[in-house]
Amino acid sequence: MAVNTDVADVVVRPATGLSNRNLWFALGLLLAVAAPFQFYPVFLMKVLCFALFACAFNLLIGFAGLLSFGHAAFFGGSAYVTAHAAKVWGLTPELAILMGMLFAAVLGLAFGAIAIRRQGIYFAMITLALSQMVFFMALQLKFTGGEDGIQAVPRGHLFGFIDLQDPLAMYYTVLAIFVFGFALIWRTVHSPFGQVLKAIRENEPRAVSLGYRTERYKLLAFVLSATLAGLAGSTKALVFQLASLTDVTWQMSGEVVLMTLLGGMGTLLGPVVGAALVVTLQNYLAATNLPVTVVIGAIFVVCVLLFRRGIVGEAQRLLNKAR
Repeated sequence: MAVNTDVADVVVRPATGLSNRNLWFALGLLLAVAAPFQFYPVFLMKVLCFALFACAFNLLIGFAGLLSFGHAAFFGGSAYVTAHAAKVWGLTPELAILMGMLFAAVLGLAFGAIAIRRQGIYFAMITLALSQMVFFMALQLKFTGGEDGIQAVPRGHLFGFIDLQDPLAMYYTVLAIFVFGFALIWRTVHSPFGQVLKAIRENEPRAVSLGYRTERYKLLAFVLSATLAGLAGSTKALVFQLASLTDVTWQMSGEVVLMTLLGGMGTLLGPVVGAALVVTLQNYLAATNLPVTVVIGAIFVVCVLLFRRGIVGEAQRLLNKAR
């Protein structure tokens, strides 16, 4: 009788966990759908763009164990390409975004092929150096507009009939893009490929001894992360109708590291929470006399000292302990 009970527990618990996960996901999606009726849509769109950017970065550092200081190159570079494609070439929004993603994927492949052979601080410094090259190119090339950037980018009509000048239409488009990117990351993490990435993160020599060609796995993870970061940058360019040097600076790369660590590295929801916290602080502290960077830096120090796993990571630990 005891054996049957144990078997029943093993069978029922995963189903219950899956149903709870689906319930939370449906509740979060419902809140996101209703959010623009309570909050400023542009602010929410900024949160979603940076949340996707942080999730893309977390796929690399949280699950592959690779710290990149050059992700602003993909985020800002794709923003420039999308803005140019929409304004100068007259492409529709979906094609302009695809152009930005393609650029980020190719750039990620080139960066990864160079940097992936190194590990630790050497990998981080190579990505930072390559990202700075993109910054200086954005500053010097004519099509980027130099310090002025590309302004007045037309949002256009999505698929020819959805007017993205309407704030609600634009918001729900950004929400759909975020859900697509988040679902892709979730599927990647829970796939056999994601399990290999975790094994490489924990003990790469052991993964090599098992026959895995770890460099190929890391390169694919790098390209996927760069592509999703490019998707976030392309979307942001349409939301704010602007591509500027701010998006390709090393500070932007540092900002996404901050978002990921605050929310919880290696967790799926952590980067979303971290991005929402940082963007909210930037938005509301900008109207005060408080130094924004100092306040965010102080919060980061407190979180590192008290919440080593990040906000979501510590919440999960406490929840598991309570269970």
